[in-house]
Amino acid sequence: MISSNKIGVQIIVEQCLAHGMKHVVCSPGSRNAPFSIAFDEHPEIETYIIHDERSAAFFALGLAQQLNEPVGVVCTSGSAALNYYPAVAEAYYQCIPLVVITADRPAEWVDQGDGQTIVQREVYKNHIRYSCQFSEKVETTDQRWYMERELAVAFSEGTTVWKGPIHINVALNEPLYGQTEIEKGEKRSIELVRGTFHFSNRNAIECIKAMSLPKKMVICGQLQPDAALLEELKRFSNDSSVAILVENTSNLSDLRFVQCIDRTLNAISDEELANYAPDVLITIGGAVVSKKIKAFIRKFKPKYHWKVGFEFPYMDTYQSMTHSFQVEPSLFFHEMNQLNYDRSISNFGAKWKQTDFLVQEKMPTFFHKVPYSDVKVFETLLDYLPENSQLHMANSSVVRYCQLFDPIQSIKYWSNRGTSGIDGSTSTALGAAVASQNDCHVLITGDVSFFYDSNALWNAYLPTNFRIILINNGGGGIFKIIPGPASTNQLTKYFEAQHTQDAKLLSEAFGVRYYSAESMEEIESLMLDFYTIEDDGKAKLLEIKTPGDSNHLQLDAFFQELK
Repeated sequence: MISSNKIGVQIIVEQCLAHGMKHVVCSPGSRNAPFSIAFDEHPEIETYIIHDERSAAFFALGLAQQLNEPVGVVCTSGSAALNYYPAVAEAYYQCIPLVVITADRPAEWVDQGDGQTIVQREVYKNHIRYSCQFSEKVETTDQRWYMERELAVAFSEGTTVWKGPIHINVALNEPLYGQTEIEKGEKRSIELVRGTFHFSNRNAIECIKAMSLPKKMVICGQLQPDAALLEELKRFSNDSSVAILVENTSNLSDLRFVQCIDRTLNAISDEELANYAPDVLITIGGAVVSKKIKAFIRKFKPKYHWKVGFEFPYMDTYQSMTHSFQVEPSLFFHEMNQLNYDRSISNFGAKWKQTDFLVQEKMPTFFHKVPYSDVKVFETLLDYLPENSQLHMANSSVVRYCQLFDPIQSIKYWSNRGTSGIDGSTSTALGAAVASQNDCHVLITGDVSFFYDSNALWNAYLPTNFRIILINNGGGGIFKIIPGPASTNQLTKYFEAQHTQDAKLLSEAFGVRYYSAESMEEIESLMLDFYTIEDDGKAKLLEIKTPGDSNHLQLDAFFQELK
């Protein structure tokens, strides 16, 4: 087998494979040439080449999200590594195992005026699960042992119970392009062993005491699809005093759950709000989109707040945490379902769900009369999603609009809610589509997000299962929705950043089949053709232009109608 002639590079490649990393995204460069050669020549590793490092890292994020395994990104020295940072931060807060491998100049040349040289050691220090610094030289058995052990620790930290990005920074000397024939190397791993979870007697007694209170609530943040967790939550919800609140990014859909938090909270009068506040709050998963539920819980603090999960065990989003259970949520609720305590001691959960039903009943009337606008477009687009497809939601207004509609059980929902940035939405969705090409992947994005990440289309992997729906309302429409910006003189220029661009020429330049619509009739007439797989194998983009000056008024009308 051909590989780089640098021993340190050979060891890193074998250790990556030992820990399940079989996909690597490389960006062209000279200093990272030994890694490009070694990964590309390895018969068990699939490589991708993406020029733009920022896009490359988000593409790898999408691969890792779908594969649920570590995926590598490899770049040259200097500012290339800094372009990875937005995706590294997203992976950190979304707990995705991104393996960042940065080629570096030798330590003696850092800060000495040498080209493409910056301080790369621990450059992602605040947003990384583990960081390693190596030289290419491995001349003794102790040096090999140290390198293999450090890599085993890094992968254990980043790919087991609390997943997240790891950073491997390697100083490489010239010459960089040497190759040699090698045998498959030894692989070393360190397995992090944890026992099964059971409540201690003291914990069980305390949980039973808390569950005797009449108002219990579970809030589910962003999660990977988890069939075992869904079944345990269904069992847990067979209790009229338990309200389970989910978002579509929770990937937990059931008619017993309150599935549109903002829509339901909006319908509760100020006088009634306290009656909907829980005594016991249990939270699982990552980020929650709804700002309303955060403000609500912070105002009406529960007596108990149990955070469940390994990730960020002391993250106190609702300013009321009393316990942190470091355990898989499915195991936690399995144990809760075994406890012997009085259930259905109130109608608290039923009350939440009844309010949710009443709001749902009002929606057809509203959408029958609402004029052409963003909210009307989203209602139609979500109805046309193909069964068993995967929906990727860009940030800002897109993900918020999608949260107003009940999730579809056959659909998987994704969004970069770790840092909630607009950068990388298209790149991430594209990586996901490449990783699972048997599914239809649909990205709904706003114009600012799309144009910001337009280099996502600059690669050779645009699959035929990838669809982009671009809502172009001429700027950042979110700034007319959130309170504050509209009261300033800077709204249109500095916040909305109004523009007149469209995506037609951009689509043509990158070989994407382009469609456009400016009315409901045009949108509906295009849906069948848009989702049809063509023989040319092209991805497709549908640009929908909506009235940016009035979209926010129709959204206000939506909330007023359902209040």
